[in-house]
Amino acid sequence: MAKRADILERFGQRVRALRAEQGYSQEGFAAACQLDRTYIGGIERGERNLALRNIETIAQTLGITLSELMKGL
Repeated sequence: MAKRADILERFGQRVRALRAEQGYSQEGFAAACQLDRTYIGGIERGERNLALRNIETIAQTLGITLSELMKGL
């Protein structure tokens, strides 16, 4: 049985997929979220343990609910 990826990695993959689906570059997405590009990169690589406020900001920027953002994690 394969080991399931860590929640931070799964969340980062989800953010990256949704960002790309909406046509955002990493830099453009970071600017829209008012977060640093390197911080977004760290999220997408599963290196950052986000604050709830930043998770909410990401969901709002993507135009989705928190539950939609977390779907499948």
